[in-house]
This record gives sequence, structure tokens and C-alpha cells, in this order.
Amino acid sequence: MNASLISLEISVIGLGLVLMLADFFVPAERRRFIGYAAIAALGVLLVASLSGNGSCGQFGTAFNGMFVNDALSLFFKRFFIVAAILVLFMAAEFSDRLAAGSVAEYYSLIVFALSGMLFAASSNDFAMLFVSIELITVTFYVLVSFQRSKVVSLEAGVKYLILGALSSSFMVFGIALIWGTTGELNFTKLALVAPQFAESKIFLLGVLMVLVGLGFKIAAFPFQIWAPDVYQGAPTPTTAFLAIGSKAAGFVLLLRVLFTAVPTVTAQWTTLFIVISAITILYGNLCALPQRNLKRLFGYSSIAHAGYLLLGVAALTAAGQAAVLYYLGGYLFTVMAGFLVITLVLRQLDTEDISGLAGLNQRSPLLAATMTIAMVSLAGIPPLAGFFGKFLLLKAVVEQGATNHAYYWLAFIALAGVVISMYYYFGVIKAIYWSKEAKDVSPIELSAPAKVAIWACIAGIFWLGLFPNTVLNLANEAAAVFAVAVK
Repeated sequence: MNASLISLEISVIGLGLVLMLADFFVPAERRRFIGYAAIAALGVLLVASLSGNGSCGQFGTAFNGMFVNDALSLFFKRFFIVAAILVLFMAAEFSDRLAAGSVAEYYSLIVFALSGMLFAASSNDFAMLFVSIELITVTFYVLVSFQRSKVVSLEAGVKYLILGALSSSFMVFGIALIWGTTGELNFTKLALVAPQFAESKIFLLGVLMVLVGLGFKIAAFPFQIWAPDVYQGAPTPTTAFLAIGSKAAGFVLLLRVLFTAVPTVTAQWTTLFIVISAITILYGNLCALPQRNLKRLFGYSSIAHAGYLLLGVAALTAAGQAAVLYYLGGYLFTVMAGFLVITLVLRQLDTEDISGLAGLNQRSPLLAATMTIAMVSLAGIPPLAGFFGKFLLLKAVVEQGATNHAYYWLAFIALAGVVISMYYYFGVIKAIYWSKEAKDVSPIELSAPAKVAIWACIAGIFWLGLFPNTVLNLANEAAAVFAVAVK
């Protein structure tokens, strides 16, 4: 085994342990700065990955092929580190809402969740898949219910625990059925023998049950029922990490399973993916319409965006897979921008209702502009990242319409979902600029780190929308992994 291949994961786990121990040595009034130290450490790791140094710069396999470093894992590892950095910025601003003695613990749990995501990006075996998923999920059990003094947080934690355990049980049973019928857990080896079992009902049931478990992670219909309640009850930084980190981890594993492990089965289930994508889009957007709680609105919006991402999966093409990766990149900066505003504004009012944003344009023009840009991008309006991401996904689907007219219907439903979403996204913008329900008109003072995070999100949204080639080329290189796997 080439141990250097997992040096990034080891470094992140080590950072998590250091953050946890720092709780004993740093005075309570200075523990907020532990988060900034974690941001600096992750920034060093990100720069190393971008420069090609460290494990991210080496391609290969470890643990007898269970762990793989390739272009796809490199793309997602950079993605997860950027997400964790932005979440830590948010957590530092949120730290005054946490118990004084638990701030460093909260930072360390975020980093431990990141380590699970990094392992998920390199999973090439069902055993590694399950371990990485459980590392992420178990960490989020604690993060979701971290505000133990709030009933809503405890309720969200219990719901996530019960439904998460249920999804894990489906996944374990599915893996057992796959192993029992094929004798393989490694994705690469399974792809070679899977065609022999394409008619085996037990094998197909096993694959389906694994997809049920992954469907829970990405909040796709009909496994999405946990998302709105958990998003609403969890601490805001936790919700943000769930919305982007956990979802992206679910998608990288879904792509690995469908297009590396069982591509022959995937090709037979086109109709299933089309139906799930369409229903997920409609469910998320229609249920978001009456929502007044911002975090709950983001929960239903997250379900809808899982449906949009499934467009690329349903297309069954390299263009569709690359579109999924690009869309996640734009979604990262957009969602983080929205949750940063929620963290900075609504914590002062002790409310999460949309009315809490009333008069924000007077209190902080920067925060008002940030939330507006995030909503416009999520709605898919040019020239922002959300528009180009949706365009790529719809293009991949429409291109398949010539061979299967159901794709045209799927594209139509996706466009209908975009139109529906404009109502509730622009409802947030209306509250910011034109609502007369303002409860507080005092200026909002922003710390220097908060401004850095906000401007980074704004820059990311515009960069991916106006200059998409860099990220799109990286996405195409990552998606090429599946073409090699099929060969």
C-alpha cells in the first residue's frame, strides 16, 4: 500500500484531533480563534492540492484497490476542503450561540465530517463506501443536535438519527446481497462480473437497496422527508454543511456506484432515474412555495436541486456527469452565500422567518446584495453560476431526447421547476428590499473574516457564471474516469 496516497486524509484527521485538544489549553474567550486556525490549516492543504503537492497530486490505489486517487477524487477533495473552509468561517461567526465550552469541539466535528467526505471521494469499494458514509453520518448526528438547550435542535437530531440509521440498514443489506451473489465488493472488479448477474433479482435488489441508502444522503424523492425538519432544527453552519458537503458526498458515491461498479445495470434503469428526477424537482419546488422559515425553505430547495443534479445522472452520458460536477461547484458558493447571510443577520433577531430580512438593504447593503445574488443564482438567472449549471444539465438531457422522448418531458418538467422556483426565491428578495415588516433597522457590523467569506462566495458565483471553462475542464477530466472504467 502506498501510504502517501492517504496523507491528506491523515492530515485532516490529525487536524481534527488537534482542534479537540485545543479546547483544554485555549481560554474560553479566545476559542473562536481556533476556527480561524483550522481555516488556515485547511487553506494550506487546499493550496497544496492545487499545486499538485501531497496525496492529491498522486494518482493510484491503496488498500487493495478500495481507495483510489484519480481526477474525480481530486475534484471532490478540493470541493470538500473549500466547503469546510467556508463552513468554518460561518461557525466562527456562530460561535457565540454555542455553549462556551463546546466551540472547539464543534470545529473539530466539522473537520472529522470533512475527513469522511475525503474518503468518500476516493471510495472504490463497498466497504470503503460504507465506512466513509458512516463517518460522515455519525458526525452529523452530533452536529445536528449540537445546541442541546434547544428542543428543535434535539428533535432534528433524533429524526436524523432514526432515518439515517434506517438508510444505513438498507445500504448494508444491499451490500450483503451484492456480495452474496457476485463475491465482489470492489467497484472495478464488480463491473467485470456484473453483466453475468444482470438478470439476477437478488443482485438487482441489492443494487436498488444501496441506491436507497444513497438517495437518503442526497435527499432525493422518496427519501427526502428528513431534510426540511433537520435543516430547520440544526445549527446554521451544520445545515450549510449538510446542504452541500453531505449532498456532494452522496453524489460522488452515487456516480461511482452507477458508472464504475454497475454501468450495465444503470443503462437498464433509465426510466427509473427520469421519474425520480422529475418527481424530486416538482416536490421540492412545490413544497417550498408556502415556506416562511428560511432554513426550511432551503431544505425544500435542496430537494429540488437534488432533482436537477439527477438530470445529469439520468442522461447517462459523460456530458451529463460533467454537468453534475460543474453544477455542484456553483451550488457550493451559492448556498454558502445564503447561509452566511442567515448566520450574520437572523442570529441577532432570534428568528429564521423571511420577515427577519426586512430592511436588510438599509442595515447592510453588502449582505442584501449577497442574498440577492444567491437567490438569483439558485433560480438559474444569467449570468450567474446557477444559470450555466442548469443549462449544461438541460443540454445533456435534451441531447438524449432523440433516442428516448421521455427526456423531452424531463426537460420540460425541469424548466417548469425553474419557473416555480422563481416565486419563492424572489419572495426572499422582495422581503429584503420592499417589505415594511422591519423589526430592527440598526446597522450590522461585519468582522473582517466574515467579509472575506462573503466576497469569496460572490466571486465564486460570478466566476463560474462568467468564466466557466476552468471548472468545466476539470469536471470533464473528472467525468472521463467513468469512460475509462467502462472500457
